[in-house]
Amino acid sequence: MRPMHRALCRLLVVIFACAAAVAQADEGAPHVGPQDGNAVLHVGSKRFTESYILGEILAQTAAPYAKVEHKQGLGNTAIVYEALQSGSIDLYAEYTGTIALEILKQPGATSPAQLDAALALHGLGVAIPLGFNDGYALAVRGADAKVLHLQKLSDLAAHPQLRFGLSQEFLGRADGWPGLARTYGLAQQPLSMDHGLAYTAIAQKQVDVIDIYSTDAQIAKLGLTVLADDRNYFPHYDAVILYRRDLPQRFPQAWAALQKLQGRIAAPQMIAMNAAAELDGRSFDAIARDFLHGTATRGSAHTGLWARTFDEHFWTLTRQHVLLVLVSLAAGCALGLPLGVLAARAPRLRQAVLTVVGVLQTIPSLALLAMLIPLLGVIGTVPALVALFVYSLLPIVRNTLTGLEEVPTGLSQAAVALGLSARQRLLHVELPLAAPVILAGVKTAAVTNVGTATIAAFIGAGGYGERISTGLALNDHQLLLAGALPAALLAILTQWGFDAAEYLVFGRRRRAAARA
Repeated sequence: MRPMHRALCRLLVVIFACAAAVAQADEGAPHVGPQDGNAVLHVGSKRFTESYILGEILAQTAAPYAKVEHKQGLGNTAIVYEALQSGSIDLYAEYTGTIALEILKQPGATSPAQLDAALALHGLGVAIPLGFNDGYALAVRGADAKVLHLQKLSDLAAHPQLRFGLSQEFLGRADGWPGLARTYGLAQQPLSMDHGLAYTAIAQKQVDVIDIYSTDAQIAKLGLTVLADDRNYFPHYDAVILYRRDLPQRFPQAWAALQKLQGRIAAPQMIAMNAAAELDGRSFDAIARDFLHGTATRGSAHTGLWARTFDEHFWTLTRQHVLLVLVSLAAGCALGLPLGVLAARAPRLRQAVLTVVGVLQTIPSLALLAMLIPLLGVIGTVPALVALFVYSLLPIVRNTLTGLEEVPTGLSQAAVALGLSARQRLLHVELPLAAPVILAGVKTAAVTNVGTATIAAFIGAGGYGERISTGLALNDHQLLLAGALPAALLAILTQWGFDAAEYLVFGRRRRAAARA
């Protein structure tokens, strides 16, 4: 068995290495500049509107002086910070309060100099204050504020009937809900929801209180009242650049250009840029370009669902999505089939094999992706492939085991009587008879991976999930559909493809058996 194990390991390494190489070649063309050599400057951003825009501003500012790639929408603070530490990105826009409380866990570190000194121990730095503060706050509908006399956060304690809808990140942050509830004596049990969807929920009166960023464009549009932090719970969230400390040496001219952004973005400008994305449907790169050239940031750019689905990025996203599914499925088959055979042939190991692949299947996808980033030291395609590979194992292993167990005992005994070895019986009798059941497991894994692959966009692996992620951030239902509908169609085509293959291969066998 040892030679087979080594061969399987080599096969898996080759599959993932080839996929990573293809994915790297398939990435969108970066912003290119000639001066800082051939190295690529990687800019990151989180999954909310303002971070997308700031990421584009940073990328376009550095682009004349270096090859720049913007890895956008990398989930929450934990994921994008892990990407920075691992070297998968070089810089991203962050906020001083988040750095102090969420990253460094040092509430007393408030000034940029204190933050920079603490980050230096990790090979990171903070610099270039961009000029505005984007703080956390809670908001209610304007009408409710008048009726219930809500002006400050301490007023909420007197109204336990109010329904809170808070973002997932805010619920778990060191500067989020737990400390806020203790400080203000709030007994309400909040619902967890996406930040972008919270605005829809409060507008439709499904919740009464939501957490907001002070530069959100939806605040004015919906007529929300922002409650005053009368006990000074929230720190200042001044926008700065969080970067790897060797960045100025590796990209000196790009870094010099980035320093010119210091103090250039006022809060009203940031609100206007957020509004251009969320209310007018303008692209992040166009908004950043307008800001850097001093032109207007407003003007509707909404188009129909068909145009947004089949835009210039459609085939690139399709290739990325199909690559994730095919490679992870191939790796799943390469390991899952031998594991299924092992479980069938070695009853003592059966429960252990099924338990391991079953437990792996239960790990939440975002949690698994977040764990894989520090383990693998990269973001993007490789951890996404590993996660999808893990999720494909259970149906393949279980169906291989089931198919082999359903092989009639008489046929196996006949093969033994004919003098076939164990290997010959497996290859020429048992696996062919079990093939329909095994194929059903592979089909289940493939269809599941088509849907699960959309989560990979949260760590920069691309695919249709990129539109879904951005649509959630913008609360843009059309953009959500432009990602969800192709993913659903691909799942249907995958199902049909396997059904057709099953009919062509096994249908003929059944018809021949019936004629005999």
